[in-house]
Amino acid sequence: MDDLLFRQAMGKFATGVTVLTTAHEGDIHGMTANAFMSVSLDPKLVVISIGHKARFLEKVTQSNRFAVNILAEDQEYLSNHFAGKPQGEVQFASLDGLPVLDGAVAQITCDVASTYVEGDHTLFIGKVTAIQLEEKNPLLFYSGKYREVTTLETNKA
Repeated sequence: MDDLLFRQAMGKFATGVTVLTTAHEGDIHGMTANAFMSVSLDPKLVVISIGHKARFLEKVTQSNRFAVNILAEDQEYLSNHFAGKPQGEVQFASLDGLPVLDGAVAQITCDVASTYVEGDHTLFIGKVTAIQLEEKNPLLFYSGKYREVTTLETNKA
C-alpha cells in the first residue's frame, strides 16, 4: 500500500489539535500531535502516540508524565510552533506540576500508566491527574488544513 494514500485516508478523519508538554530536569518540552483519544472513564485514561523519530519520545519516557493541551481556534500559531516552525516566545502556565498552555480549550495532566511500542510509534496510556477547561471553540485539522467549528443548520420535518 502506498504511504501517501494511507496518509491521505487518515487525513479524512477530522481531529482536534493538541500540543503535548512535559518537563524533565527543569526543561520544558512540547510537540504538536493529533494522535490523542480517551480510553477509559474508570479509571480515567487517555492515549497519545509519539513517533520514534520525535525528540519528545525520550522526554516523556524520562519524565513519566505528560500534559495534553487541546488547542483553541485562535491558537494555530502554537500548533505551528510545536510542529517545528517557531513563532516566538511561548509562555507556560502550570497544572499539577506540569507545563500547560494558557487559553487551551482543555489542559489534561497525566502520569504514564503503560507504554506499547507499535510500528514506528510508542503509545503512552496516561492516567489523568488533573483537568482544566475553557469555554472556547477548538482548533480542528482536516485533510491537511486547519479548520474551525461551524454550526450546521438542520431542517426539522
